[in-house]
Amino acid sequence: MANTHTQNTQQKADDVSAWSLIKPYWVSEERGIAWGLLVAIIAINMTVVWINVRLNSWNADFYNALQNKNVKDFPHLLLIFTGLAFAYILLAVYGRYLRQMLAFRWRQWLTNQYLEQWLGDKAFYRIERDRLADNPDQRISDDLQSFATSTLSLSLDLLSTLVTLVTFITILWTIAGALTFSLGGTPITIPGYMVWAAALYAILGSLIIQKVGHPLVSINYQQQKVEADFRFGLIRVRENAEQIAFYDGIGTETANAKTIFQRIRDNWWMIMKYTKRMTFVLSFYGQIAIIFPIMVAAPRYFAGAFSFGVLMQISSAFGTVSDSFSWFINSYSTLVEWCATINRLREFKRVMRSTHIREETSPATEHGGINLHYTNTKSLTTKGLMLALPNGTPLSRVSDVSIEPGSRWLVVGPSGSGKSTLIRALAGLWPFGDGSIDAPVDAKLMFIPQVSYLPIGTLRAALAYPSPGGTFSDDESREVLKACNLEAYADRLEESAHWARSLSPGEQQRLAAARVLLHKPDFVFLDEATSALDADNELHIYNALVERLPKAAILSVAHRESVAMFHDYKIEIERTMAEA
Repeated sequence: MANTHTQNTQQKADDVSAWSLIKPYWVSEERGIAWGLLVAIIAINMTVVWINVRLNSWNADFYNALQNKNVKDFPHLLLIFTGLAFAYILLAVYGRYLRQMLAFRWRQWLTNQYLEQWLGDKAFYRIERDRLADNPDQRISDDLQSFATSTLSLSLDLLSTLVTLVTFITILWTIAGALTFSLGGTPITIPGYMVWAAALYAILGSLIIQKVGHPLVSINYQQQKVEADFRFGLIRVRENAEQIAFYDGIGTETANAKTIFQRIRDNWWMIMKYTKRMTFVLSFYGQIAIIFPIMVAAPRYFAGAFSFGVLMQISSAFGTVSDSFSWFINSYSTLVEWCATINRLREFKRVMRSTHIREETSPATEHGGINLHYTNTKSLTTKGLMLALPNGTPLSRVSDVSIEPGSRWLVVGPSGSGKSTLIRALAGLWPFGDGSIDAPVDAKLMFIPQVSYLPIGTLRAALAYPSPGGTFSDDESREVLKACNLEAYADRLEESAHWARSLSPGEQQRLAAARVLLHKPDFVFLDEATSALDADNELHIYNALVERLPKAAILSVAHRESVAMFHDYKIEIERTMAEA
């Protein structure tokens, strides 16, 4: 029964279609504004189609006036054109403006949804831990922007094209008339032959374009990936500039960057190759389209079936019908990029949906992973806890413990046995293994890694993290900074900086300790959280934690013997020998 449920859930995670990416916004809480803007844009597009129809009939009147040297009607026709042109310009400007507004609102809504799914339930951590998807930052920033803009543009252009096609087919069918010729002595009449000529011309061109340009879908997908990889590599150099400079790793970083950029170059040459072929086809198609309608209509014009003005009207209508039939050709480059974007977003959506399934169906053990439960008890307990690697290889066993409020625990075990992994398991970040963990549901747990995260911004915000910067008063913030030997920063709460770069490793660890004192958690888990401190500062920090948080349980992972004096109990971790 459980397996069936898991399979059904996995199937839902895998079932991500383009429509499932498009639909949610249009039925969301934003649907009123979204549909209102869409209707306004469609109304503008339909009005533009009407103007184009009116301009088409104007063409016949204008060129007939020129042919007949009709000076009387000439100024009036110019005045009509001026009014139509002004209306067209006004509608084009506001149509584009509203389209951009709707595209951005859609992107904003999508971004909020994806951020909640990516950051919610620690999905971002599991995606990075298990390497489930590359460059999620690019998919949320660039791909969502491209998706919203391209989807709206393609769909509205297609709608406008269909309306234009139906309208101008009627015009072309009517004014061009039928073509009559004799074949083997049998008279043959083709009604609306100019329409059929335009359709055949566009269909032939579309088939050729599809044949030539289809590989660009996968190539563009790969291009987005390698570009994001290159950008990410440069960001890592910027973020770790000092460490690279100390190691004098300039040569290695330069070589790495050039290697990644070589992938961009190779893929770009593929894009150039297929784009060149497409440009040949498109250019040939476009140039032929200029003269093709005149060639097709010329026999009836020379036979006196219609005037020069009507010939120009036919040519204009044919061009419009041909362009409408050629929507696929004209939009092919955008469609290629859109398909590549859709594929990347589908993959990302599928990954985010499946992260919790991977947690529940982890292959770490045959028993189904570590179970973390939140109960109404006051203590945190472990039972039958066994840690494993993601591939299922056993790592270590942890003795059963019951961590009471106010107790002090030191995690001990050989190097590489999984002491930090135990901290991850207690935080619910490591499901690989077996056994259970029961944590108090109402207790406030705080986990302090060896290198704590410090957001860019004010020192107040870095100290209060993960709470908002204004959560704590100035006096509270200054007091805990002084308690952790950071008096020099007590009057710099409003100063903004990249604190991970501005503070030394020891200062960062003292700031993390001050953060603990500020939040006053019920359980504190310290994973080598004082490893960068000298003996005096480490002693000072532990004294501050013990004295100021007497009711809090403290669990530490540390290698220095001096830390042991602050703990009353030990958690033994026994290394499990992996099977050969």
